[in-house]
Amino acid sequence: MSGILISSTTSIPGSYWQWREQSIYYVRAGQGHPQRPPLLLIHGFGASTDHWRKNIAELSQDFEVWAIDLLGFGRSAKPNWQYSGDLWRDQLNDFITQVIDKPAVLAGNSLGGYAGLCVAAQRPQSAAGLILINSAGPFTEIEPQPQPDPVRKIWGEIILGILRQPWANYLLFQYVRQRSVIRKTLEKVYLDKSAVTDQLVEDIYRPSCDPDAPQVFASVFSTPQGEKVDVLLKELPRPLLLIWGEADPWMNAKERGAKFRQYYPQLTEHYLQAGHCPHDEVPEQVNRSIAEWVLANCHL
Repeated sequence: MSGILISSTTSIPGSYWQWREQSIYYVRAGQGHPQRPPLLLIHGFGASTDHWRKNIAELSQDFEVWAIDLLGFGRSAKPNWQYSGDLWRDQLNDFITQVIDKPAVLAGNSLGGYAGLCVAAQRPQSAAGLILINSAGPFTEIEPQPQPDPVRKIWGEIILGILRQPWANYLLFQYVRQRSVIRKTLEKVYLDKSAVTDQLVEDIYRPSCDPDAPQVFASVFSTPQGEKVDVLLKELPRPLLLIWGEADPWMNAKERGAKFRQYYPQLTEHYLQAGHCPHDEVPEQVNRSIAEWVLANCHL
């Protein structure tokens, strides 16, 4: 694919890899370089390789770039399994080992960041470096949390119990997968509303039409929490770059950044004027930060 001119507005032709008897979709662009590690881009919850098109187009000029649909998302298979950080860690590790065939710099947004952190900390032989973009994942709560209002706590448990029911989960999924709801959600988490295009909405809507998509959505309410981020950071033997969209309404970027620094002081970080998905909202800034950092810090 190295001879193909890649556009940031069209999907890149991809391929399928069989993993545990499931089809996994991925794309590849750019040429390998003897001194530069390849990049592996990992999307967030509900997204896919399509969410990286603005990054693949530019980064593939200097790097071999791979992007993958996590099991349960995008064009990958959606089996009725229990989804977890450990499952995606193993998927990514096996993909690097079997397909890329050399250590990669993992770059993940949100859920994809947490999955990448699990690989870099627990399967470090597969990672040349780690880039976290508004990364998700739980920290150990050191300070005692205030007790919630008893009535609110009971209602919360009731609602969670209802959402674990297949019928309720299905109805909720049918609601949130509507194009109008997807657009409203994106407009809440993107600082620049003009970045929420019809194409972006369609890229997220399309995989939701898969007949097996509702069961993946349902698994969110039954999946046990994975290893805590602070534990993983203490084990991390690779260089780390944090990129934050500081207008993210889903997480306090400055507060989370301070927690990451507490457990991994030698990290590099950038705060950008963007929301939850800065790689899509301000791709030029993110691409420049990624390229400069990888060239300076990550080697084969």
